[in-house]
Amino acid sequence: MSELLFSYGTLRQPEVQLATFGRELDGQYDAIVGYDLDHVTITNPHVIATSGSDRHPILRPTERAGAHIDGMVFEISEAELAAADEYEVDDYRRIVVPLRSGATAWVYVFAG
Repeated sequence: MSELLFSYGTLRQPEVQLATFGRELDGQYDAIVGYDLDHVTITNPHVIATSGSDRHPILRPTERAGAHIDGMVFEISEAELAAADEYEVDDYRRIVVPLRSGATAWVYVFAG
């Protein structure tokens, strides 16, 4: 069974995809509504080495009118979704959200 994963950050990078999934992903542009983009400082050495940065984007819900974040939707396997869970640090939690297109996808948002 396949899963949809919305990415707005480092999971869009080919080198992160290769390290996390063993392949580059094909995706489609979409957006998530009702969120603002913030940043978090990553301390996990593996994630920093994989992404090339200790500063990663993170989504926070907002009531701000018109708030949306553009990104990519990837169709992945359940095993690949589990690999994405391993890649993301404790600052993130995975939730299901509606996208602007009408699709529903997993996304990683601020865990706090």
